[in-house]
Amino acid sequence: MGATAVVVVYGATGHTGRFIVAELRKRGFTTVISGRNAAQLEALAAEWPDLVVRPATVDDPAALDRALSGAAAVINCAGPFAITGGPLVEAALRVGIPYVDVAAEIEANAAMFADYVEEAGKTETVVVPAMAFYGGLGDLLVTAAMGEWTAADEAHVAYGLSSWRPTAGTRAAGRVSHERRAGRRVRFVDGELQYHHDEVVESDWDFPEPLGSRAVIAEFTMADVVTIPSHLNVPAVTTYMAVEAARDLAGAETPAPEAIDELGRSDQTFVVDVVVSAGGVERRATARGQDIYAVTAPLVVEAVERILNGETRTTGVASAGAMFDAADFLRALSPHVEVELPH
Repeated sequence: MGATAVVVVYGATGHTGRFIVAELRKRGFTTVISGRNAAQLEALAAEWPDLVVRPATVDDPAALDRALSGAAAVINCAGPFAITGGPLVEAALRVGIPYVDVAAEIEANAAMFADYVEEAGKTETVVVPAMAFYGGLGDLLVTAAMGEWTAADEAHVAYGLSSWRPTAGTRAAGRVSHERRAGRRVRFVDGELQYHHDEVVESDWDFPEPLGSRAVIAEFTMADVVTIPSHLNVPAVTTYMAVEAARDLAGAETPAPEAIDELGRSDQTFVVDVVVSAGGVERRATARGQDIYAVTAPLVVEAVERILNGETRTTGVASAGAMFDAADFLRALSPHVEVELPH
């Protein structure tokens, strides 16, 4: 089908949505922009006149069906995904097209696997949750690091961010997750998600250059605790966040990202460092880049392009690492992401 296909972007006017629309246009896709605010959609279409505008709200199934009519795939980048994920994937299943989202909300991702496996499996419709910086990239790195291993004792995913200026969407999603957890924290140990009130623990992580040793918050749990165990036999998955980035996220006065280049990226840099261990043997994989929101665009659009070209390993609901050849996918992200994988 290739890059001439029609792809709907729901939540196209948001910060991440605009990066995704730009990446789709760059690759030659016909792009339909959708969301709840018709005026904002029309304003975006005035900037890029080749866009097709189809407003829709998630509480209007008929409008969603019209928005997806004739499309080859839909990308959902409108959070909170606890609200938008269900209606959008159900619309995609009704019209029989792949659904991909960029959700970082743990509970929303878990619900996607729990609620739609049977229906998506019956129709062999591809559904890929968390195809983004959080959830997708870490899953791909862990999968590539494991290689031929069929199981590992544990996986560690450390996020070294130079800063984290959260978008309005990130803050809204965080509030929803906090409310759903009743203020509890979450971890993945003994093969299951566990909610708790334990104190925050800091430790040190030796990141590859250019970061080096940094203080991190252990069990700063991200969507990787859903995506990785969904297809890999790893009973313990721990994620870590650089302390300075965690403080930025927690700060009520931390400003939103500001563009510093012609691509609209901020000056934020990141290193995602993954270590998997089995029987005392460790393997490591690393990804480096700029701007966690901007880099989500090549991640999700590469996924859609591979799905439409039939470069997938399964159907139904599956994470990035299960759906794609992880090592090949990661190498294809150059020059957006610099990757080091085990030999």
